[in-house]
Amino acid sequence: MSDIYLNLDGAKEMTYDAIVVGSGISGGWAAKELTEKGLKVLMLERGGDYKHIKDYDDRSAFEREHKGKPTFEDSNKRSDIINWMLNEQTAKSWVDETKEGKYTEVKPFRWVRAYRLGGRSTLWGRQSYRWSDLDFEANAKDGIAVDWPIRYKDLAPWYDHVEKFAGISGSLEGLSHLPDGQFQPPMPLNIVEKSAKKSIESKFENRKLIIGRVANLTQPLPGRVNCQFRNRCWEGCHFGGYFSTQSSTLPAAAATGNLSVVVNALVKRVVYDKDTKKATGVEVIDTATNQSYIYNSKLVFICASALNSAWVLMNSATDVWPDGLGSSSGELGHNVMDHHYNIGATGTIPGFEEYGEYGRRPNGFYIPRFANYGNDTRSAYKRGFGYQGEAYRTDWSRGSYLKGIGPEFMDQISKPGPWEMRMTAFGEVLPDHKNKIFLDATVKDHWGLPVLSMDCEMQANELAMRKDMMQESVNMLEASGATNIQTYDGGHQLGHGIHEMGTARMGRDPKTSVLNGNNQVWDALNVFVTDGASMTSSSCVNPSLTYMALTARAVNFAVEELKKQNL
Repeated sequence: MSDIYLNLDGAKEMTYDAIVVGSGISGGWAAKELTEKGLKVLMLERGGDYKHIKDYDDRSAFEREHKGKPTFEDSNKRSDIINWMLNEQTAKSWVDETKEGKYTEVKPFRWVRAYRLGGRSTLWGRQSYRWSDLDFEANAKDGIAVDWPIRYKDLAPWYDHVEKFAGISGSLEGLSHLPDGQFQPPMPLNIVEKSAKKSIESKFENRKLIIGRVANLTQPLPGRVNCQFRNRCWEGCHFGGYFSTQSSTLPAAAATGNLSVVVNALVKRVVYDKDTKKATGVEVIDTATNQSYIYNSKLVFICASALNSAWVLMNSATDVWPDGLGSSSGELGHNVMDHHYNIGATGTIPGFEEYGEYGRRPNGFYIPRFANYGNDTRSAYKRGFGYQGEAYRTDWSRGSYLKGIGPEFMDQISKPGPWEMRMTAFGEVLPDHKNKIFLDATVKDHWGLPVLSMDCEMQANELAMRKDMMQESVNMLEASGATNIQTYDGGHQLGHGIHEMGTARMGRDPKTSVLNGNNQVWDALNVFVTDGASMTSSSCVNPSLTYMALTARAVNFAVEELKKQNL
């Protein structure tokens, strides 16, 4: 695929049908859909190149200098990176804040970024769930924020579309609040998870334990091999066993002959023509040379992730829109959401000693939301939470917390330990105008541009919800026969869940939203935002599949409007 990558000073064309800002999950989908519909497309990525297979480091932990562990330097320098995401293999994947510019914090925030081709698509957790009308109708029913301008029926065919291409494995469950999809065969639950499923579902109304729906193949797709159960997805997969820009959407877009990719291209602003009330292109800084360029296009798709997409819009201020393109409603940068987690419980499951595990399944179980659903009504808070978890046979690594020394200790840890089960809750964060980001004019990055400042935190609803998130994990572990149950609550700062959303929300009224129901910026209808910035509420399930569906739907609309000469 190296033939599709261009350097800025070598780019022959400065005018395209469409420009895509960002190359992560949303940007990759935008490029694929636009090119397959015949448009000449320029994809801009602020980070460096990162090629499928060629640039993956497939060495095992034991072959590495630090045996897979982060160095003290990396741990200290990358304190904003969640501990389970920071290891020797991924340390260089995350943004170097000393160069890119540390964001400022009115309130504590964690912003986990990966500036390279593919963005975080090679690093994501791959959990892929459809939203339902429980989510799309929630704001209207609760009288919170603004109503979504779409419903599940509007997105259902696009969920079908992206699932078939991405390859989502999962089980068909018939749940109205977690709709089934176009799934490949599910990964299996292990023996202990099957037992827990039976116990939980028999003892609790409206609760289900299912295998996670994950963007890992259980059957091959063209150019991709099914998952090898190595559980090393964060390194990039040589087999294409999971969905990423590199393995999936970028090759498809490149195959059309309609794609150009420019890396090290920091999009400074959208260029806006106040006479036509349209964008004419984008201004770009070559981060290697500090030179500036303007690329022209009929369409602009901003898919730079929720916070950076808002940054691009804010930094596109003009005399018409002094607070940024899309700021006419006063909502640009507001309503920051995430999923709050880092809370749950673990326990030991007695018995099952004759059973072990084969392979390293890159997935776990999922328990869909049950709070404030059906007959379950809770007065302390609105919305709800789900659980991700797994049962596993403990191994030699348990020696780090066991007491002992000498031959007896070595003999003990040389044998499989007991089964354990852990559950981690993921809770919905309500949209709140007070939770906002803005440009900090007093602090500049390496290129002299203002950095983002974060002024957002969990509110009373989320704090009240966390009590149940912990207690219900205990209740379900007890129902599963667990002993030695240990709870944990590591606290949560927004951003910690890496599911940033809401900074340029969709809505029905330009006075109260940044985007309309087709993901168009109200103030410039040929500009589309289809990543997490567009979300009007956050649900409690992983949002990436919804970004894919929204992007494919918006591209289809944009191209049809372009054909009609409406854009």
